[in-house]
Amino acid sequence: MTPVHFSFSSAFILGLMGLAFHRTHLLSALLCLEGMMLSLFIALALWALQFETTSFSAAPMLLLAFSACEASTGLALLVATARTHGTDRLQNLNLLQC
Repeated sequence: MTPVHFSFSSAFILGLMGLAFHRTHLLSALLCLEGMMLSLFIALALWALQFETTSFSAAPMLLLAFSACEASTGLALLVATARTHGTDRLQNLNLLQC
């Protein structure tokens, strides 16, 4: 495994571990998701450049568009949660009360 592949896979794993184990605030979960998407985007872009094919050149931009949609949806949910519950702590959220 090259150092570049190792760095992107470790960045993805660190984001996944942060999402799985550090679940106190919704904002920290969204930041972990964005870190995972950023590592996937850079890895996919370098993969497309490495193979020099035109069929994979649109894949990083498509992933970036989906990542922007995910970020805007997450921020909208963060604002809605902060308005209704007064905080973004995940422990105060209960799906049975909605």
